[in-house]
Amino acid sequence: MVKQTTIKNEVSLKGVGLHTGQEVTMTFKPAPVNNGFTFVRVDLEGQPIIEADANYVVNTQRGTNLEKLGVKIQTSEHVLAAFVGCDVDNVIIELDASEPPIMDGSSKYFVEAIEKAEIVEQDAERNVYVVKEVISYMDEVTGSEITIIPSEEYCVTAMVDFGTKVLGTQNATMKSITEFKSEIADCRTFSFLHELEGLLEHGLIKGGDLNNAIVYVDKEISSETMERLKVAFGKDNISVKPNGVLDNLTLHYPNEAARHKLLDVVGDLALIGTKIKGKVIANKPGHFVNTMFAKKMSKIIKNEQKNQVPVFDLNKEPLMDVTKIMSMLPHRNPFLLVDRILEMSDTHVVGLKNVTMNEDFFVGHFPGAPVMPGVLIIEAMAQTGGILILSTVPDPENYLTYFMKIDNVKFKHKVLPGDTLIFKLSLLSPIRRGICHMQASAYANGKLVTEAELMAQIVKKN
Repeated sequence: MVKQTTIKNEVSLKGVGLHTGQEVTMTFKPAPVNNGFTFVRVDLEGQPIIEADANYVVNTQRGTNLEKLGVKIQTSEHVLAAFVGCDVDNVIIELDASEPPIMDGSSKYFVEAIEKAEIVEQDAERNVYVVKEVISYMDEVTGSEITIIPSEEYCVTAMVDFGTKVLGTQNATMKSITEFKSEIADCRTFSFLHELEGLLEHGLIKGGDLNNAIVYVDKEISSETMERLKVAFGKDNISVKPNGVLDNLTLHYPNEAARHKLLDVVGDLALIGTKIKGKVIANKPGHFVNTMFAKKMSKIIKNEQKNQVPVFDLNKEPLMDVTKIMSMLPHRNPFLLVDRILEMSDTHVVGLKNVTMNEDFFVGHFPGAPVMPGVLIIEAMAQTGGILILSTVPDPENYLTYFMKIDNVKFKHKVLPGDTLIFKLSLLSPIRRGICHMQASAYANGKLVTEAELMAQIVKKN
């Protein structure tokens, strides 16, 4: 079992946003299990939170930009890539502006900050999505395509074709996430001169200079353009070196551009929200195709997780049999709807009910075509959850459990005589003041048959 990780200490970085040019302080903070990566705008009222979620992507022009309820985070990919590259699961990222500092245009300084903060294990198992079949997304307009195939670990190949003499075709591969720090993290963002002119005209890259972006010169520079570049970059002199790079910035690798595109892929796919075990092949990647693929993957994973049927050995001795259950629950025949408790922890419980034709409700509920009433499936799940909440007190026989709220109920398949129902309930938040908020699922015949959010409270008997 691989444990989730976070950072041990807070750590801050200061700089300017690449496109906004705003001074910004960014602070990484430890986060609880299952938090994932969350951005917090500490400069705004209420300090709103924006989760690193592909569904919040609103714009991919020159970066991956998120927005939730009108609150924005710009150019998120380099920071997120650093956390994935350092194999971190949960972090809170506080910002006092909309855009993280660009630093040198890579993830290098973010990786160094993460290592300075120290990575620590947490007491929860890491969720990893294992790719079992080929999944692809293609942008028909540009021909860009991302595909993921089964692999023993997370690895990425980026193939880029810039269609220019100065850069041409490049490839880059990360065989394992352990290579990110040494092979990918220090690869800087880049632009072509013809793009740079357009960006300057539109008031973008206000925070750009020759130290945080490689500029490839793919056309003749007019004297007018040269003067504008001097002003933009605050330089007295600007020249083009033999390798086609503006000024005298030295490339870290001949294929640094392709490696940076790979870095962007890693950062954008962090928006899936789950660690991946699979090989990503990105052909002409860009933020649009990256994030569209992330959205597709996120949807596939959520659907699979929702419909994934827990597998238990029903021949194994249960954690609680019906006699033990009756010692905790006040329900009796014909209203005791749980036969066994198979598994239980501080945060979840799994129960079982064998549905037989002898159930009292089948006498009147469609006698010619018996179907278990949906409200009784909900009640059975609630009784299972009641075992979890009652297990938190030393004398459960002196308490009763009452419903407070039921939300998002869905009945997907019929439950018939002869079916074996498996109930799985997981806490959505810690139990406080005897109040329990749970995600409940019921499975039968290898399918999810019912799901709901349940809230209940235990109250001491008078």
